[in-house]
Amino acid sequence: MPRQPRLDLAGIPQHVVQRGNDRQPCFFEEADYLRYLQELKELALRRHCAVHAYVLMTNHVHLLLTPSAAGQVAALMQALGRRYVRYINDRHHRTGTLWEGRYKSCLVDRESYLLHCYRYIELNPVRARMVGEPDGYRWSSYGANAHGRHDPLITPHPNYRSLGADAESRQNAYRELVRQAISDDDLTAIRLHLQRQHALGTDRFRAAIEAQLGRRAGPAKIGRPRKDAKSAL
Repeated sequence: MPRQPRLDLAGIPQHVVQRGNDRQPCFFEEADYLRYLQELKELALRRHCAVHAYVLMTNHVHLLLTPSAAGQVAALMQALGRRYVRYINDRHHRTGTLWEGRYKSCLVDRESYLLHCYRYIELNPVRARMVGEPDGYRWSSYGANAHGRHDPLITPHPNYRSLGADAESRQNAYRELVRQAISDDDLTAIRLHLQRQHALGTDRFRAAIEAQLGRRAGPAKIGRPRKDAKSAL
């Protein structure tokens, strides 16, 4: 059975994850992280994708980005994967694949889940017990979003900008947001929708995506179709 094309629409944020093959490392030294970010920055500009949040873990990456047109995220990730694998194989004298198959992605409802995804991504190193606080991890967008650190890769989403009237108030509000624990339900929803590549958001958001794409954006309804009154007679 052919694979379903990914859910992909212009102007709708996407949460993307790509893992190392067999959960093996995909970053081995500082130069590798720097090279990945350099390539990502160049390709995001070329493919007109705004990057809002990211984290580079030892064996996987998370990105939150908004494409200006359908197909741009796929083009970015394919080019980035090829470039980075070639770099890693040359630098570390290795051969073969680096990534675990295709990347996974899900569309994100700006109103209900976008800032949850910001937090989810930047808190990965804390959940992995690599650091005690997100600002203790170098390879994420937290420094830019929470403290205003210069990061040419980051384009703030309008929902992030709405946190305050100026940069300082936005950063204060964002730090407070990150300090609030993500509920278990939200953690489960983000992970499940990303794994299944379903649209993450309200029923209304999902219905709008389905109307535009002409196919399901979430799980099929379970059970037999309900009979109407006539057919039941």
